[in-house]
Amino acid sequence: MIRAINVQIERDFEPAWGMGATLRLETAIGNRKNIERLAELRGDAVLYLEQAVPTRDFDGYHEVNAAGIPHGSVQVDLAVALQEPWSVTLSHEALELIADPQANLLVPGPEPGTGRRVLFWYEVCDAVQAERYEIDGVEVSNFVLPLYFTEGQEIGGRNDFLGRCYGKKKKRSLASFRVNPGGYAGYTVPRTGQDKYYEPDELGQRRHAIKGKAKRTRRSTRYASLLKTRRRR
Repeated sequence: MIRAINVQIERDFEPAWGMGATLRLETAIGNRKNIERLAELRGDAVLYLEQAVPTRDFDGYHEVNAAGIPHGSVQVDLAVALQEPWSVTLSHEALELIADPQANLLVPGPEPGTGRRVLFWYEVCDAVQAERYEIDGVEVSNFVLPLYFTEGQEIGGRNDFLGRCYGKKKKRSLASFRVNPGGYAGYTVPRTGQDKYYEPDELGQRRHAIKGKAKRTRRSTRYASLLKTRRRR
């Protein structure tokens, strides 16, 4: 799985995004991880592979770690609940860790339905999270391309790697700041500071609900941390 995802990063993701990384399997030091020290780190970031969703709190993908080290986790049980191979989850999280290691980038764009200016979260897989493809027999996650975070549509351009079409006669491809079936997009309303999700179909809503119950996903850990920071201020 790691070899296939490294091929995805090198051949598919990096040429499109101009940034990459190499996954390497390492053994944890000790019986319990220490997210403040991350003694087992032998690289630029850490992705923990765990069987079950942890019952205790931990932070991931943001700067509250005392050592300033980006990290997060992939839970096999959560992947099973989402009805996807955990290789897809690992691919998803690895690509998003490369694109936004601190998980705090925002991009201005039009809110679905109202057109008002909001700040979209810089997620490169959520909008197409239900789509996958194979590399050497291993399933990996689809991802959006840089054009996705720009308004309008360039002639001959596409907004995601697979470029699948949906709708009547399958002529509708992924539009900027929108989602494909099963996907969702999150954004913040600047005026109120309210966080919202755009999830127009049942599959996307169901997947989001499953992740929300876990309470240990990338999004929930990030915003729990931000909420604590706002309260302190």
